[in-house]
Amino acid sequence: MSDLPVNPIVIVGGGLAGLSAAHQAYLRGANVVLLDKQGFLSGNSGKATSGINGALTRTQTQLKIDDSVEKFYEDTLKTAKDRANPALIKVLTYNSADAVHWLQEVFGLDLTVVSRLGGHSQPRTHRGHDSKFPGMAITYRLLETLEKLSEDEPDRVAILKHCQVIDLIKEGEDKVVGVKYKNLQDKSKSEVYGPVIMSTGGYAADFTKNSLLRKYRPDIIDLPSTNGVHATGDGQKIIMKNHGVGIDMDKVQVHPTGLIDFNDKDVIAGKTQPRFLFLGAEALRGEGGIMLNGKGDRFVDELGTRDWVSGEMEKQNKAGNGPIRLVLSEESEKKLEFHIKHYTQRNLMRTVTGKQLCQEIGCSEEHLKQQLDTYNKAAKGDIKDPYGKQFFPATPFEYKPDAKYHVSFITRVLHFTMGGVKINDKSQVLTENDTPFEGLYAAGEVAGGVHGHNRLGGSSLLACVVYGRLAADEACSYELQKLSKTGGGGANDDDDGGSGNNATQRLNMINLHIDPNTNRIIIDLNNQSGSSESNSSGGSVSSKQQQQKHQHQQQKQSASAKSKEQQQQQGKDAKAFSIPDKEFTLEEVAKHNTKNDCWCIIKNVVVDLTKFLDHHPGGAASITNFGGRDATESFEMLHEDNFIPKYVPNCVLGRIKGTKPDLDL
Repeated sequence: MSDLPVNPIVIVGGGLAGLSAAHQAYLRGANVVLLDKQGFLSGNSGKATSGINGALTRTQTQLKIDDSVEKFYEDTLKTAKDRANPALIKVLTYNSADAVHWLQEVFGLDLTVVSRLGGHSQPRTHRGHDSKFPGMAITYRLLETLEKLSEDEPDRVAILKHCQVIDLIKEGEDKVVGVKYKNLQDKSKSEVYGPVIMSTGGYAADFTKNSLLRKYRPDIIDLPSTNGVHATGDGQKIIMKNHGVGIDMDKVQVHPTGLIDFNDKDVIAGKTQPRFLFLGAEALRGEGGIMLNGKGDRFVDELGTRDWVSGEMEKQNKAGNGPIRLVLSEESEKKLEFHIKHYTQRNLMRTVTGKQLCQEIGCSEEHLKQQLDTYNKAAKGDIKDPYGKQFFPATPFEYKPDAKYHVSFITRVLHFTMGGVKINDKSQVLTENDTPFEGLYAAGEVAGGVHGHNRLGGSSLLACVVYGRLAADEACSYELQKLSKTGGGGANDDDDGGSGNNATQRLNMINLHIDPNTNRIIIDLNNQSGSSESNSSGGSVSSKQQQQKHQHQQQKQSASAKSKEQQQQQGKDAKAFSIPDKEFTLEEVAKHNTKNDCWCIIKNVVVDLTKFLDHHPGGAASITNFGGRDATESFEMLHEDNFIPKYVPNCVLGRIKGTKPDLDL
């Protein structure tokens, strides 16, 4: 029976933090087992729309941006307010350039476009020129690379999808040796052993029975969330159950630019609140977007921190000055062409003339012109901005009756949780006694204290990469030290450090080395040859201990067999993939346009995505919006063509009549 990689680093969660940890561990020479409860990895990282922060990067130097790690540190410290943890913030900011360079050098990512987001004193948020959101571009590259490694080197990398971790395995109170998990497809339960890196994300979509949102922030639980349904605080709950500590759990970031569908009139009017909304990128404001209330007035520094801008929006709504619009000029469009196109396709943004904008708001053209004239005077330095704005990208922002403006209705949304489990500056999870667990680390949104009171835009992806890599470095170091003490005998060996045990291990290894019946080096943990196994005192290990070890090994083999079978089947499906010859008319496809019966057209290929809706990391609405229609343009913005044969090959029904499929396979 096939086995999982031996002595692995166990990573829980397949967003950018988990993927960064997996790659760093692999590059350090360690073996990796990554588990995720979803069928498609990426988490919320794949939905990030603005980019990744970095101070003193090569790109900034080339663009002559006068930034420094000290400036980034101070900006982050200021935003964190009274909840700032200087040690954690220093790790984040001082390692930011290296994180960006790692993504560029190891994975060949383009991160050469730099913007200034709210709360930043300098432009430092990096994204690429390609036509994809940066979160998806970065996360998908790491995901594809790791999946290729799992196919090419299954003895070093294994990915267990649809596998939800349900508890830690501990020895004593503070030593973590693995995790227990449940296969969500066949409901079987298994275990995997090794140092654990928890990277399960936040809880900004935790509307479960034991909701962390309801416990710590019942006042905002009714706001829509931009998160995927998977963001239910699993890692926090597991660690806190095992006497870890939650920190800043009440600090939940409310983002100001949740985008409202133009057809949702009641949501625009503030009469109802949907459960989930699509996020408008921070870059919309970072590249010059302005915010207007229902009277056509500016009311806030659009580049203020997210919590401040959201608070000002709430004041406007309470004063009866809604709905609130985000407005972009033609000048802003030059750097946001992809974003505008994507939001327009989803009916979240519309392009109107200046005259139409005034008519829709219900204000005079002279009123809007006056608002923009004041804004432009502040941009030139002639006056101080009434709302304290200091940076004015894409100005002058002029009013012309026939000019084009890109407009969205926006509302406050649950976006990110600054709270999480308490860690130290080595990413070790801390116990209730403020001492680190042995063998347990946390990275990404599951870790609290990194951002304090509020998070700067662009620092979410950064924290994933910085702390994911740090956790991997620490876990690899811990595993190496452990193996050096035990002689490398495997994850389930007795770890008592006795010389008799180590000597016995060495003898067993020598016996296997000269065994003429094998071509591999095998460490027999179960003593299957029939010889008695010795402990450090020279006596034999009890039958109960041997039975436990044997059970653990069986569980491990069973789990790995399922994992390998899933990976092999996925590989076979992709390699054997072909598009059926059956043809459909556009009219036939158009009939299948509901959540219970959802067909789409992608590059002239007809796919029935009904069963995939709940597994899509971007949420079901991202697909159902295109039910019965051609989704090619939107698909190309987010995915490579190989997504179809790799993840949804069984969903392919055929092709559009009279056309040739245009998938690049």
